[in-house]
Amino acid sequence: MIEIWLAGAVLAVCVVLLVRLVVGDVRRHRFDAFVARRWQALRTRLREGWQWRGVRRRAAREADEAIRRARHKAKRDGNVIRPEQFESPKKPH
Repeated sequence: MIEIWLAGAVLAVCVVLLVRLVVGDVRRHRFDAFVARRWQALRTRLREGWQWRGVRRRAAREADEAIRRARHKAKRDGNVIRPEQFESPKKPH
């Protein structure tokens, strides 16, 4: 079964290349530009899909770290958060 699909794909590529040889220069350049744009879009999507899980994991880790830092460095007065750095004024020098 896989041989039939592979043979069909090879036949389709050969037909596209044959048609590309028959058409004129302007259409060939336009077709080549179209294929190049589609190939670049496919590569970009594949790269984003490949890196998606790592990016999401890193973003979640950084968000958890920021939430942890915010919870431990602040005093709560009801629903008001007062960070320790605002407790007393510091000298500028």
